Amino acid sequence: MPRTLLVTCLLLAGCAGPLPAPDAQQAWVEVYTTPGNSLLAERLDNLSVKDGRYYQLTPGPHQLQLRLQFELPGGNGLDHSGGGSLRTCLFNLDYANFQAGQHYRVSAGQQGYRGWVRLYDAQRQVLAHGRELRCGAL
Repeated sequence: MPRTLLVTCLLLAGCAGPLPAPDAQQAWVEVYTTPGNSLLAERLDNLSVKDGRYYQLTPGPHQLQLRLQFELPGGNGLDHSGGGSLRTCLFNLDYANFQAGQHYRVSAGQQGYRGWVRLYDAQRQVLAHGRELRCGAL
């Protein structure tokens, strides 16, 4: 795990207290990522998010913005240091039908040099795919 990602994980773990109880009048969106990656909520409808581990939002349409970081393996023939590089991708995810009292999950991962983001309902059905805004080396 690269030092930058490790420091980010340690800072998040040190600052991250328990999540608040979900409000039954709002939709709850958990932010989850595959091991080795970092995914944080950035913005909700163009407003900053206080805690990057979740969204709690009113029913109806919303645009979620998320930041995914992952490590690319080294050994590409150009970099002889053996280490990988950190890649950061920014995604927008639009969904028109968030329901009060429902639980959703945003998951993310990587495939090669590209990241992906998906929104799931409580039954693990894919509801929406994130749209990549930009993706590049840190």
